[in-house]
Amino acid sequence: MLHMIVCVKQIIDPEIPPAAFKIDPEAKKAVPPADRPPVINPFDENAVEAALRVKDAKGGKITVLSMGTGFVPEVIKKPLTVGADELILIDDPALENLDPYGRASVLAAAIKKIGKFDIIFCGRQAGDWDAGQVGSGIAELLGIPCVTLAKKVEVADGTVRVERVVADGYEVVEAPLPVLITVSNELGELRYATFKGIMAAKKKPVTTWKAADLGLDLSRLHRTEILKLYIPVREAKCEFIGGETPEEAGANLALKLREAKLI
Repeated sequence: MLHMIVCVKQIIDPEIPPAAFKIDPEAKKAVPPADRPPVINPFDENAVEAALRVKDAKGGKITVLSMGTGFVPEVIKKPLTVGADELILIDDPALENLDPYGRASVLAAAIKKIGKFDIIFCGRQAGDWDAGQVGSGIAELLGIPCVTLAKKVEVADGTVRVERVVADGYEVVEAPLPVLITVSNELGELRYATFKGIMAAKKKPVTTWKAADLGLDLSRLHRTEILKLYIPVREAKCEFIGGETPEEAGANLALKLREAKLI
């Protein structure tokens, strides 16, 4: 049976306008408004949809894997409501503030603990830090092929055929299983949950692991040291340049541009 693992991340809703949340300067964290719950990273939702489409066509099992803290059950269980089969959470404060390689190391260790798999799906990048490195890092650590920026995925005869996004269109790549695929938004949005799916999700297994369960040496994990976190201040000034005639207005504009050393 085809076994797919989808890595997802719970993040602050990227659609929240900057004016709606605050920065805690001591903790160096963003503090969202109380009435705006977190969301699953939108690119990871694309990855869940990719796995579901493969399951629709070929059958199989989908395991959703996530690491973090402060999980909101209604948010992190969303993949279960649309057809994923089980959820594994790595919930340990000791794993906070890891850099992309550190996060990839934890997720790779969890995948090894899960056991045999055929495809790992990840979003092309996370909507909070936008690094886009974790998926490729997992593939490197597991020693498997990696195909990035997928817009379409098909599986047949032990291989995967991927249409991946490039600057002027797309290219087709084939790779043997097992493989890791990062999915881009061009694949399409995650399907809506049905009432039946929501009810079925309540009976699906949810497992929680700590760092100790993965046999990790925390001293070897790379961490990000945030020196300063702030909301940039953007200021704009507008000055109208006039003149008695269009010619005079143009000359005045040229003088202003020269004063500003733009010409």
